Formats: sequence, structure tokens, C-alpha cells
Amino acid sequence: MSRIFADNAHSIGNTPLVQINRIAPRGVTILAKIEGRNPGYSVKCRIGANMIWDAESTGKLKPGMTIVEPTSGNTGIGLAFVAAARGYKLLLTMPASMSIERRKVLKALGAELVLTEPAKGMKGAIDKAGEIVAGDPATYFMPAQFENPANPAIHEKTTGPEIWNDTDGAVDVLVAGVGTGGTITGVSRYIKNIAGKPILSVAVEPRVSPVITQALAGEEIKPSPHKIQGIGAGFVPKNLDLSMVDRVELVTDDESKAMALRLMQEEGILCGISCGAAMA
Repeated sequence: MSRIFADNAHSIGNTPLVQINRIAPRGVTILAKIEGRNPGYSVKCRIGANMIWDAESTGKLKPGMTIVEPTSGNTGIGLAFVAAARGYKLLLTMPASMSIERRKVLKALGAELVLTEPAKGMKGAIDKAGEIVAGDPATYFMPAQFENPANPAIHEKTTGPEIWNDTDGAVDVLVAGVGTGGTITGVSRYIKNIAGKPILSVAVEPRVSPVITQALAGEEIKPSPHKIQGIGAGFVPKNLDLSMVDRVELVTDDESKAMALRLMQEEGILCGISCGAAMA
């Protein structure tokens, strides 16, 4: 089979599972899926590609249009490399609290950035993106990662089967940080509904902003600012299928940072704070 890809977007997926050796408790097998091997170096490359492919195939995105999307960083990068490869302009709205490094990468890929108030979190970025698109709907297309079904669909189509096949079905627990909800939803749907194994799906969110926990308990949603970039959007995304979530684990900023450092220094896995949150 040819390993030549039509463009860089088609090289997403088939990332390796790596055993965690020094951090894992004795007698427990923990495998980390190294999504940094994707072309834009994160799991968000999958949804960036699929949301654009889906929009092209349905006629929502046409040549000459500009893609507009709110992002905390990695989805923006996932969209930016695909937009560059396929000839689209990209405008991203982002809380000003997001890292300078991410902003530099996005600009290098040709994206235009509009920064929003940090205190308003992702909701502020979403509102700003909606405002821009409403100004000229014929010119702009917004993928809407938090509610676009193409997001969990790519995980059900690729990430879930990859995990299942690489473990020969020997997977009992899935742990995933929740940003858009696409990863835990899509992977869980594949393994539980298609492969037919009743795994335990664990959602990870910031301790100070436990909106999923609150939603499952029927409580009022009370988001708070936190520093774990990439998860904890401050609301329950439409793409998060709560029926797929069996348990929620809460992590602090400090725990997430400390575990990210341990993964780098004890396992040799270069990663960010959201990876640390999932492993913590």
C-alpha cells in the first residue's frame, strides 16, 4: 500500500501506544497514546482535518472562504496546518492567557489571531468568533469544534480502532482530558458500542472548574479560571456524550504541571500540561 499522502492532513493518526514504566504503580499497565506524532503535534490534528474535510464534502466550506474558530491553541494548530495545505485563510479567536509559544506557531502557519479577555475563558472566544461570522456569513465558515459531530466522529473512526487494534482489545480503562469532549466520546463509542467491550471511561477536568461533575450531579454550573490549557472550557460541550462518561477525576494546576514534568524526566515523553492532567 502506498505511503504517499495527498497532503499533510492525510497523514494524521496511527500514533503509537507507549508503556509507562517508572510512573505506573506496580502491577498496573498504563499506556500513553503519543498524539504528538500527528503532523501538527497534537490530538487536535485529527479533528482539524476531519472538520474541514466534512465541511468541504457537504458544501459548507468553499474555495475563497475564511475559516473562523475559537481555540485554546491546539485545535487552532490542527486547523492551521490543514488550512495552509488546502489554501484557506484562517482567523482564530483565543483567550489572551494562552501561551506565547502557541501564538507563534499559529502565526508561522499563516493564521490571524484575535485575542479575547482571559477572564471570559473560552466562552469569550466563542462569542467573538460568532460575532465575526455573523458579520458576513457568506465569507466565513466556523467549524464549531465544541458541537461539530465531525469531531467525535474522527475519534470513533480512527483513534478508537487504533487503541483497540494495538492492544488486541486488552483495554479496560480509558482516561481522557475533556476540552471539546470529542476524544472521550468518540473513542468510548467505538470501544463500547462497536467493539462491544464495557470499558470504564474516565473524564479529567480541573478541580477548580468541575463543570462535568456539576452537570452529572444536577447542580448549577459554576466555572472558574484555571491554568490547564487544553481542557476545562468552563461549560459542558455538546460534543461530550455524558452517557459515555463513567467517572470524573479532578486535578489541580500544580498536579498537572508536576506530572507533565515527570512524564518528560522519568519516561522521556515530551508533553504539555493537559497530558500531565490526564496522567495525574
